[in-house]
Amino acid sequence: MLHFIINPKANRGKIKKKVKVLEKILAEKGVDYVFHFTTEKGAATELANQFSNEENSTVIAVGGDGTINEVLNGLNVEKAKFGIIPSGSGNDFIASAGIPLKTEDALELILNGEAKPTDFMVCGGIRGINIIGTGIDVDILKRCRRYKVLRGKLQYLVSLIVSLIKFKFYKFFIEKGDEKVEKEGLIVAVGNGRQFGGGIKMCPKAVIDDGKLDFVVAGKLKKSRIPKAFIKLMKGKILEQDFTEFELREHVKITFDKPVTIQIDGELYDDIDFDLSIVKGGIKIFRP
Repeated sequence: MLHFIINPKANRGKIKKKVKVLEKILAEKGVDYVFHFTTEKGAATELANQFSNEENSTVIAVGGDGTINEVLNGLNVEKAKFGIIPSGSGNDFIASAGIPLKTEDALELILNGEAKPTDFMVCGGIRGINIIGTGIDVDILKRCRRYKVLRGKLQYLVSLIVSLIKFKFYKFFIEKGDEKVEKEGLIVAVGNGRQFGGGIKMCPKAVIDDGKLDFVVAGKLKKSRIPKAFIKLMKGKILEQDFTEFELREHVKITFDKPVTIQIDGELYDDIDFDLSIVKGGIKIFRP
């Protein structure tokens, strides 16, 4: 049985056309399916938990990165397979997974393709599959929530520019065994996927099934260097900068000199530790 968990507000409510396309194809092929429409935040997690415990079930997220994350956090990863019909404004994770943007092609992959083992992350008991971080990315997301007039990538871009101008650097401590390394920086990001914000390649070398976390720290730099750094970030060349550090890891633990908000796949969390690990091949996702 295919269980489609659909966010009716995805991509500013343009989901109706996708639903009609899905209905038409599924009816033509005689596929058994059920559509479940979310009504509030967290509903996708509850629905995924309910239906992924069935034997031989496939749970399909129809929405953006937020819907994907909610479904991931409710999924019984030992039993269910995970499908994605991209329907967001950013669609960042699916870019790393290679899932087609076109509804017909994404559905074809689920109906006739293979669900492949894929890594995911766990931070403070919460699962993430794309990028987990704190710093300027959190500042940007908070501004996005305030800028109600702007939408999609433009909203993120404007928020990014304002944050680059106003941002105050974080002080933090990276734990390496018994050692703590003190840093000040613009952003700390741990990537399974490569990009966030609708195409900004914060972890450009990340691979979703290599069993490794891409740990990127963009350190402190002079304000006068920020415009050039911004351009390099947009071009996916952040790792080439002298203020950036990069490591491959299986576990990352960081403490801060003051409380911070952590973003997990674009969702904001307070009161959790930045202590995360990778679950190698822990979920089966339909992808090329």
